[in-house]
Amino acid sequence: MDEERSSEVDEQELYEHHRIVCDPRQSPMRLDKFLFDRLANTSRNRIQAAAKAGNVRVNDKPEKPSCKVRPGDVISIVLPYPQRELELLPEDIPLTVLHEDEDLVVIDKPAGLVVHPGHGNWTGTLVNALLFHFGALPLRPGQEQARPGLVHRLDKMTSGVMVIGKTEEALTHLARQFFDRTIDRRYNALVWGDMEHEQGTVEGHIGRSIRDRKVMQVFPEGEHGRHAVTHWRVLERFTYVTLIECKLGTGRTHQIRVHMQYTGHPLFNDPEYGGDRILKGTTFTTYRRFVENCFSLCPRQALHARTLTFDHPRTGRRMAFESPLPVDMRTVLGRWRAYTDR
Repeated sequence: MDEERSSEVDEQELYEHHRIVCDPRQSPMRLDKFLFDRLANTSRNRIQAAAKAGNVRVNDKPEKPSCKVRPGDVISIVLPYPQRELELLPEDIPLTVLHEDEDLVVIDKPAGLVVHPGHGNWTGTLVNALLFHFGALPLRPGQEQARPGLVHRLDKMTSGVMVIGKTEEALTHLARQFFDRTIDRRYNALVWGDMEHEQGTVEGHIGRSIRDRKVMQVFPEGEHGRHAVTHWRVLERFTYVTLIECKLGTGRTHQIRVHMQYTGHPLFNDPEYGGDRILKGTTFTTYRRFVENCFSLCPRQALHARTLTFDHPRTGRRMAFESPLPVDMRTVLGRWRAYTDR
């Protein structure tokens, strides 16, 4: 074989990673041509944009497109994941914009908004809203329709901060930061139970559940799924539930939700992971009514992407953004404070 390849795409972080080991008989060749010949559906412009952002590395060293590939070289490239070729229509959906410049936009996503069109949600998504908001975007290589660049997602019912690239260069640079884990993301989550410690780390491979492909599962022995790490610390205790901060060490689909379920502390009112029923406390009618009232006030998993910190793709300046807790989570926290302070 001329090369050994590996490609990975995480469903929560929209980039792809290719690794190629050159054959011992490989003749010298320009790096961009070498990759263009071997990566299907990847334009030379896309490869050159990745190299400009430092996303093309030969033997762990960033190289220019003109670099000569030689026998035994190990080449890796990180690319923003190409969007599905489907026609997208702009829709006038209100957006809360925290920051915008010529390279990117940072938004505060509300709970209930699907990020990208897909099965059962072809309209009314964040992408449709962004197309309306931008008005016109430059076409990226190989595109027939300009569209905003997504490098990460939030679940439909999770609220909080997201960054979107407006140019190929910004998109590629942000994808590299997600891949290298230099982006700092912190979430606030209300979980069932009184956490035993003040802080901790959850590790365990995450993959599709063997019983239900719509949800994820932790595979502690690593026999399935992909490595995942979540760091957490306690912010406030309410006897029966705990408000925690989670810092992502990886970005797997439903990571916080499935990791907290794995520890025995599912997110409050999370229907997919068992948090939408009373797990701690008494069975008395008064308490049951109180919890059910909280469920109605926050009719979703209590998870909010509170902060996002990254390097600006053009200036290199470290930028930090914060989204305050939305009304539904603030209201429920207020109810729990009042209930446990009695």
